[in-house]
Amino acid sequence: MADSTIKKSDKRWQSDVIVDMIKRYGFEHIALNPGASYRGLHDSLVNYGENDPPMLLCQHEKIAVQIAHGYARAKGKPMIAIVHNLVGLLHAPMGVYYAYLDRAPVFIIGATGPMAEPKRRPFIDWIHTANGQGEAIRNFVKWDYQPTTVDGVPGAFARAYSVMMSARQGPIYMVYDAGLQEAQLDHDVEMPPPNAIDVPTAPSADPVALAKAADTLAAANRVAIIADFAARPPHGWNHIVELAETLGASVWDVGSRLNFPGDHPLNLTMDPDGCYKDVDVVLTLDIADFEKPTHVRDIATRTVASKVQANATWIDIGFTDIEISKWSMDYARPYYAQQRMTADPVTTAPQLTKLLKERIAKTSGLKEKIAKRTEEIGKRHAENRAKWAKQAQEHWDQKPMTVPRLALEVWDAIKGEDWVLTTGDLGGWGKKLWNFDRPYCHAGRELGTGTQIGLSLGVALANKGTGRLVVDLQPDGDLMFDAGALWIAAKYKIPMLVVMFNNRAYYNDWNHQLVLAKTRGTDPSRAHIGMDLYDPDPDFAGLAKSMGWYSEGPFENGDDLKPALKRAIEQVKQGKPALVDAVCDRRNHE
Repeated sequence: MADSTIKKSDKRWQSDVIVDMIKRYGFEHIALNPGASYRGLHDSLVNYGENDPPMLLCQHEKIAVQIAHGYARAKGKPMIAIVHNLVGLLHAPMGVYYAYLDRAPVFIIGATGPMAEPKRRPFIDWIHTANGQGEAIRNFVKWDYQPTTVDGVPGAFARAYSVMMSARQGPIYMVYDAGLQEAQLDHDVEMPPPNAIDVPTAPSADPVALAKAADTLAAANRVAIIADFAARPPHGWNHIVELAETLGASVWDVGSRLNFPGDHPLNLTMDPDGCYKDVDVVLTLDIADFEKPTHVRDIATRTVASKVQANATWIDIGFTDIEISKWSMDYARPYYAQQRMTADPVTTAPQLTKLLKERIAKTSGLKEKIAKRTEEIGKRHAENRAKWAKQAQEHWDQKPMTVPRLALEVWDAIKGEDWVLTTGDLGGWGKKLWNFDRPYCHAGRELGTGTQIGLSLGVALANKGTGRLVVDLQPDGDLMFDAGALWIAAKYKIPMLVVMFNNRAYYNDWNHQLVLAKTRGTDPSRAHIGMDLYDPDPDFAGLAKSMGWYSEGPFENGDDLKPALKRAIEQVKQGKPALVDAVCDRRNHE
């Protein structure tokens, strides 16, 4: 319903057309960092559009993109991020790059100073007007475009949306000339038809290729399934569960999205020896890097060794070679699978399952063979869970607490809740000790330093109003990059629980220096130089409190952490963001 209290212009402006398109396509939120290059669009959004969809003010363009990225992960719907021209855009590329690699549909809107020279303000508009602004991020967006007239806006917007949402999904970048935005609209602009919102269906597998794959899988001695982006919609993981159970296959969930229940007996993630033992057929479902889940890495020598026997047959179904970045090496070494299908696993997995069931019914002894390996894999799964639970109890009373204890303390506090984990999982300990039993309870793994708080805010925004408890296991070094992002959650009342994974260091890099010191015979006691985050110790609880959060800590003792988590969760249930600072021992520190 329109708000009659809002003073509106008695004229129409060309930026109003952009707002019309935003509304037509049903965007629910906009994240932005302000800039004069889109003042026309901003006025149209606030007044003509009545701030619907609502805008979230961000302290950095990267955070704006990351919130939209995390939202898309968790919601399955795109979100808009608006960035200022040139200088604002150049803050955003890291966020855009990760959104591209993560196949996140983010609709990025940018602007430029007036392309018409007479309209440019002295100096400022000249240095903020680029010949081809999209060139800054063109190598890691699916498409970019700058309409030259208002009549070109609707069609370009519709195409951008379709490109963004078509498999494989990814960010796009639309640029709007400030002069175009601010000009009066003096004629009706033709809008796309209602069906323009529809996007093409994802490709399906060739029936002949699918039948060949079914034959290979049915004849296998043992099968391993590796899933990465395969369960993007929630129902996708049901298809993978049915496929794995039909085959009696071990499953490795790479984790770009949550693809498989963590407590399922066929899940052997993080157990390469068990997952790939005697495997002669590997089925990969939309993976980005075939080496990461199947090879053991020696970080000292930068070498890898395969856990899969050399004569195994590999079958690949997915979008690995679609829309590869022109700028980076992307993911991995070339993947030479013997059988390859460019197809969506979400639709292909149930088709493959149907073919397999037909072959199982017709093949003597195959049902019994599958039942036997299902039992063997289930036994290995149970042994793993028991082993990890026992390992987590080691050094239980150590101060600072161990990372496994932190994982268990958080799990004990949330396991009775309808919870969602944002990105990080404490170096795998979350996956080892928690029960990931619902497709929405994890939005996908972390992507690198300086990404987690932004993505986590997007995940929390996507879950706002659902009653779910959103948990961010937040590294300290990561938060130091973007501490101002805490303000966003308080400002827009986005409830979430942040538990600091605080080892007072950029310890991943510290560990690399320890490895190199051992390899070279240099002094490991000097490895911390340039890596530590103490003296002074950042006060994360104080920082969060200053931004409007409920906060407690730091806690080095797990016994003290336990009641603090309970108190923080109560605050989150009341609609407030809460942070608990947990100090952990640095793993492998010598």
